[in-house]
Amino acid sequence: MLVSFGARLSEPANRAALAFGAAVERENWTWVEECATSLVSACLCFDPLGVSHETVRAHLSRLLQTRDWYAAPLPGGRRFWRIPTVYDPALAPQLPEAAAAAGLTRGQAVQALSRTRVRVQAIGFAPGQPYLGELDPDWDIPRQRTLTDRVPEGALTVAIRQLVLFAVSAPTGWRHVGQTAFRPFRPEADDPFVLRPGDEVLFERTDREKLSAMQEDPDGGAIAAAIP
Repeated sequence: MLVSFGARLSEPANRAALAFGAAVERENWTWVEECATSLVSACLCFDPLGVSHETVRAHLSRLLQTRDWYAAPLPGGRRFWRIPTVYDPALAPQLPEAAAAAGLTRGQAVQALSRTRVRVQAIGFAPGQPYLGELDPDWDIPRQRTLTDRVPEGALTVAIRQLVLFAVSAPTGWRHVGQTAFRPFRPEADDPFVLRPGDEVLFERTDREKLSAMQEDPDGGAIAAAIP
């Protein structure tokens, strides 16, 4: 069953989805098999042979009425990540194009992207892959009309006021504007999804030499701290 808090992405709708999803987890309903959040929704999975849709709807309706979810605090346990990112043309080939679409110079674009603290709004498309935002309205730029053949793992891409940090190498219509050595998906780890919805990230500027030295570190030089 899907509980949606908006027809399009906004900060209040994303906040509501994250807060409501965390509240469902806290309820510890025995018939819930999984609760996952997207940009503006929470999806609750259950076995209809064990509990009826009417019962599930009644529980969700009662929980929805307990507070204003658009003003709810974000879930606890969140972290603030500082991820070193290279914005040099050789590793960020579409930064000039994206900057022009946003009405900015390349320097202004780098300053904006490297100094804006963004929230992990959802994990999707590929395992552990975060969608982050929102950026300033200047960055409400469309995706490309054609696909880039492939961006590497750790690529930072931009469109529609969001950033996506690629967990795997893949084709994309998002513009490649930065490169990290960070691995969002680590199948060998006990917790393979490193970033969580609600975490905050700053893609701090670094140079190619420092990034090269970070390649052997799964965190790519990133530092995380708990958000009070």
